[in-house]
Amino acid sequence: MREQDPKERIRNFFEVPYGYSEEEAVAEANRCLQCPAKPCVSGCPVEIDIPAFIRKVRERNFEEAAKILKQYNNLPAICGRVCPQETQCEAKCVVGKIPNSEPVAIGRLERFVADWEAEHAVQTKIEIAPAKHKKVAVVGSGPAGLTVAADLARRGYEVHIFETLHKAGGVLVYGIPEFRLPKSIVEREVNYVKSLSVQIFLNMPVGRAIPVKDLLAEYDAIFIGVGAGTPKFMGIEGTNLNGVYSANEFLTRVNLMKAYLFPEYDTPVRRGKKVIVVGGGNVAMDAARSALRLGAESVTVVYRRTEEEMPARREEYIHAVEEGIKFYWLTQPIRYVGNEKGELVGVECISMMLGEPDESGRRRPIPIEDSRFILEADTVIEAIGTEANRFLLSQFDGLKLNKYGYIIADENTGATSLRKVFAGGDIVTGAATVIEAMGAGKKSAEWIDKFLSGEYDPWK
Repeated sequence: MREQDPKERIRNFFEVPYGYSEEEAVAEANRCLQCPAKPCVSGCPVEIDIPAFIRKVRERNFEEAAKILKQYNNLPAICGRVCPQETQCEAKCVVGKIPNSEPVAIGRLERFVADWEAEHAVQTKIEIAPAKHKKVAVVGSGPAGLTVAADLARRGYEVHIFETLHKAGGVLVYGIPEFRLPKSIVEREVNYVKSLSVQIFLNMPVGRAIPVKDLLAEYDAIFIGVGAGTPKFMGIEGTNLNGVYSANEFLTRVNLMKAYLFPEYDTPVRRGKKVIVVGGGNVAMDAARSALRLGAESVTVVYRRTEEEMPARREEYIHAVEEGIKFYWLTQPIRYVGNEKGELVGVECISMMLGEPDESGRRRPIPIEDSRFILEADTVIEAIGTEANRFLLSQFDGLKLNKYGYIIADENTGATSLRKVFAGGDIVTGAATVIEAMGAGKKSAEWIDKFLSGEYDPWK
């Protein structure tokens, strides 16, 4: 897929890939073998009929392709951009098993179809079941919440989403940068969900603006899909120095508070000159590339394992390398160094080596004695993961959590320990992918429907 030149894109926040033209999309679709067994579908958490929509692209019937996608996926333009297809549907593609052959670019085709539908103002007709006169509250407007809301609205339920922030989309708006997922795309797909008669109440933190007992009294079912947005810190010496951020805070200021539009938006965010990002996942890549675009002279990622073990998508890592991000492998910060003004001036690190695999299946990093060194830095962004918002969950009396603070919910249905309360997405599994959260929302929608129809009651 054609992309912005790295020399140009490091100075702007515009989307990096340009997307397929019609000719490019049809050519790519023609590579699909239309396998009768459809192995790609088994790799998709929302089980899109991938061969069917690709077949319509081959026939240049893009409107019908969009209709097929919408039957399974309420957010196709988002998924086409940020889902890790290389480890899901595309990993199962038979074409990719052929020597010296790449799998069919399913994600890029999904993006093309969704964008084509929007650009041609096609109104895909969605069938909505007759009103069932029952109400469902959805807490959180991220990918899980939007999915469960849309699916239940299509089944005839009155659905209200309660969102703490002033924009709907959850991690899609505060966590993923504009150059990877333009906010106009998120807004477009949120508007689609609203077009199904879903009402979204913004600036409404459940447990604060609206008591949980009121939700339980008013609604027939509740779905909790608030994600896991509370940042983690390593907690090493110097964490309180001026210049040390969590990736969660840094990206929220850049994305949701529009620091990327400076000087139009003068958001209070540190524009570091020498930036160090700690971590090896997609969030680390997003933070590093955002810092570069904000004007950093150098951005360095330090990761305690090697390139082979890093969890970031290969595509995002390659983009980061192309843009000049430096990487220190097998490196762990152990102390932040400050000056007399309390400002960060450096990061003391220690070199690591890999031992036996740990519980994650990756080889455990082990410190190497007498290998300490200092990297100069005025800004550090820790991207080492997030955890559950315990305040919100504490408001649900009787809701059982696991030892990590995540909600215990049935894997298949989303049913929790609390009657008529379901949950799904990162608040159940811990940080995962957008499409996995959507898959959880889709499953829960199906079982909430059965619960409200009297076919299923796990609390009896």
